[in-house]
Amino acid sequence: RTKEEYSELHVKDAINIPYDKINKDIDLDKDKIIFVYCKSGRRSEIAFQTLTKLGYKVYDLGSISEIDLPKEK
Repeated sequence: RTKEEYSELHVKDAINIPYDKINKDIDLDKDKIIFVYCKSGRRSEIAFQTLTKLGYKVYDLGSISEIDLPKEK
């Protein structure tokens, strides 16, 4: 997601990595499961494919509007 989209709404404790910045030099823990999502699902699909090819365990959640986020108090 863009910085603006992330600022507007994101999953708690999520980190924002633009899909076009994901490459072999990305430093993520390969022992953890990664969940990707974006505004519409198009960019998350690209991120999913790239991370999968790099050997990460990844689930594509698609569009953030489809994720049942808890309401903030």
